[in-house]
Amino acid sequence: MAQPVIRPMDTINEVPVERSRGTTIQILLGPEEGVPNFATRRFTIQPGGRIPCHRHDYIEHEQVVLEGSMVIGLDEHEATVGSGDSIFIPAGVAHWYENRGAVPVRFLCVVPMTADYQTEWLEPPEQP
Repeated sequence: MAQPVIRPMDTINEVPVERSRGTTIQILLGPEEGVPNFATRRFTIQPGGRIPCHRHDYIEHEQVVLEGSMVIGLDEHEATVGSGDSIFIPAGVAHWYENRGAVPVRFLCVVPMTADYQTEWLEPPEQP
């Protein structure tokens, strides 16, 4: 049986996001913390930062923008989202993120934990 977990966000290391520019991730809650079914992550995209286009065939995403604003691509659609906006990305939808503003963007992303979490990159890695 899982146990309750409380973790202060400021104690969790930020690590660079694979293939991105100016972007870090913190794993707030996940299997290593005894959370079996979902991972809660916080992303920070610096001004000029970008996560290239990719998709996950079997994984949906639920996201909430905490600070700043960014442009997000969802298949052929592009939208500007900001603090307080919620985003649902169904499995199989190609998506990318770009901070075109002057302040960092921070957002939470919750994904289900599965044994077959795979990312299909649809663009080359970003250059620093």
